[in-house]
Amino acid sequence: MASFATHPQLNTIRQQLRQDRLLRDMTPAQWEELEPLLAIVDYRKGDLLVRQGDSEMEQFFILDGMLKRVVSNAEGREMILRFAAETEMDTSYAAWCLGTPTPYSIVAVTKVRTAMLGMAQWVEFLDRHADVKSRFEYEIMKLMSEVMAHTITLHLLDAPGRLSRFQRKHQDLTGRIPSKELASYLNLTPETLSRLKQRGRRTA
Repeated sequence: MASFATHPQLNTIRQQLRQDRLLRDMTPAQWEELEPLLAIVDYRKGDLLVRQGDSEMEQFFILDGMLKRVVSNAEGREMILRFAAETEMDTSYAAWCLGTPTPYSIVAVTKVRTAMLGMAQWVEFLDRHADVKSRFEYEIMKLMSEVMAHTITLHLLDAPGRLSRFQRKHQDLTGRIPSKELASYLNLTPETLSRLKQRGRRTA
């Protein structure tokens, strides 16, 4: 972990952060206030950023790589709720607002670099900047709708339909997610996913 201001790749990181969907419209004064609050953290593939049930919460802005949200039951069975990559964020904001433990884990799918800050600092920043808070809460609603739509898809669409919907909705991630991870997300076996991809290439 390194502070934003002292990171040896500060200029590159600053450019990456300026592309974040939520932050890119902030004013220079808002950037000047936010940057000192940020830490830059690198994670290896498979590292846990947040563990399901945690009460310590953070806000993450993805600079490089890909994260996934995962829920698991007592028997260890897992369900992937979403993937997020560069220019996106992940957060425990809803759990913070409800005063409950985080109901999912956040895990690195690939090597990942994030800019992050504690949830208390992030909420205090939002409370000082109503425009950023409004955009952030809109993104939270979109994120929750995305997770709900995915869950419904698993029940209503057959295997080819699930893959087709993912490829249509997430063209930016197609080809980047390891097959095992994508199969889990779509509730398919890796073998079924492989057959569907082969069929798609033959009919393309």
